[in-house]
Order: sequence, then structure tokens, then C-alpha cells
Amino acid sequence: MAVGFHCDGNWMYSGSEDGTVRIWDLRTATCQREYESRAAVNTVVLHPNQKELISGDQNGNIRVWDLAANSCSCELVPEVDTAIRSLTVMWDGSMVVAANNRGTCYVWRLLKGTQTITSFEPLHKLQAHDGYILKCLLSPEFCDPNRYLATASSDHTVKIWNVDGFKLEKTLVGHQRWVWDCVFSVDGAYLITGAR
Repeated sequence: MAVGFHCDGNWMYSGSEDGTVRIWDLRTATCQREYESRAAVNTVVLHPNQKELISGDQNGNIRVWDLAANSCSCELVPEVDTAIRSLTVMWDGSMVVAANNRGTCYVWRLLKGTQTITSFEPLHKLQAHDGYILKCLLSPEFCDPNRYLATASSDHTVKIWNVDGFKLEKTLVGHQRWVWDCVFSVDGAYLITGAR
């Protein structure tokens, strides 16, 4: 399950085990739109253009939902029958990363000059962990010119990768259980991780 908010705060989005992606109007507390993914939705992110949602599901599908057209505009399957656990989009909309249950990250460049995220160019495949990747996260705008990818895993570690070449910068250890989540501070100076 996943939730997030539009930048103006008037609506939010959710992904659910029932295989739906929904948009909720926060002013009226009602569901405004519903998209069928046909498998449990593990992750949903809003593209920085605020016009597209990207979802990843239990069957390994990544779908781009065009909010203006009210339909799926693109579908990718990086690995058949391997659940997509987490998605992240670079703050400037230049890159998207998907992480799966086999410890792999798939990276696509969003082609320059396009107005939508539907033009994917494969950039890199990264075997990041031996266990599930439960969260992947690209660093915020204030980290520039340095850009990082954080991956949190069932192997009890968090890894920090330099996006320039996807070289491992650091492995963070200390958790005794699966690391389910991570978030960068606004300035990118800190990474907060959570396990249970």
C-alpha cells in the first residue's frame, strides 16, 4: 500500500492491495478517480510534473497513469513475476528508479525534450542487495550537484549509491531486522532509516 499528496494539497493518491490506484479529493473526502492495476499495488509516486502517477505492482508491472487523459499511457515489465517494491523519481523528472524483490534496481532516463514521463530510455540495471529492496529513494534537489540513490533492504542494510555511474558510496549497517523505509532530510545531509 502507498499514499502521497499533490503539491497543492487538494488531493492525494493511494495504491492498494485490491489492485487499484485511487485519487482522493481532500476537500470532499471522496474518491475522484480509480485505475485498475490487476495486481496488488505496492508503490505509487507522483511525477514532478504533477500530471502523472507511476505505480508498481506485485506482478512486476510498472504503469504510468496520465491524469489528463485519465488512462494508462505506458506499461513496463522489467522482470516478469517479480514484485516491484518501490519507485522513485528524480526531483527534476530526469530519471526514474524501480526496485524489486530480487534486490535489483532498474533505472530509466526520462528523455530530454519530452513533456511526459512516457518516454523511457533504459540507463542502468543495478544488483544492489541479496534480499528484497523495500525502499529506493533518490536524493532531493538541495543535494545537487551530487545525486544519490538510497536502497533499504531485507538484508538489514541501507546502501548509498552515487547516481553518476551507480557506484556504491556507503553501506549502512546496524539494523537487526528488515529496513522498510528511508527518507533524506530536505538538505540531503542526513538519511533517516526505519526497521521493525
